Amino acid sequence: MAAATASSPHSLATASGLLLGTTGLAMGVGALLGWLFDAPGIGLLIGAIAGIPLAVAVVYAVYSRAGA
Repeated sequence: MAAATASSPHSLATASGLLLGTTGLAMGVGALLGWLFDAPGIGLLIGAIAGIPLAVAVVYAVYSRAGA
């Protein structure tokens, strides 16, 4: 019996790329804002902390839209 193909074009690589890209973008924005306020390290940290749930929300939104 042949394996069934996935109905979604998304793969684990797509989810990983979305997670890394969104987290990296949030870190970059945080570092930029931190640099404007003379504390790029703190901005980078805040961007990383905020970027993790943001990245999860982005992946959830993309995959929930694909299933509908």
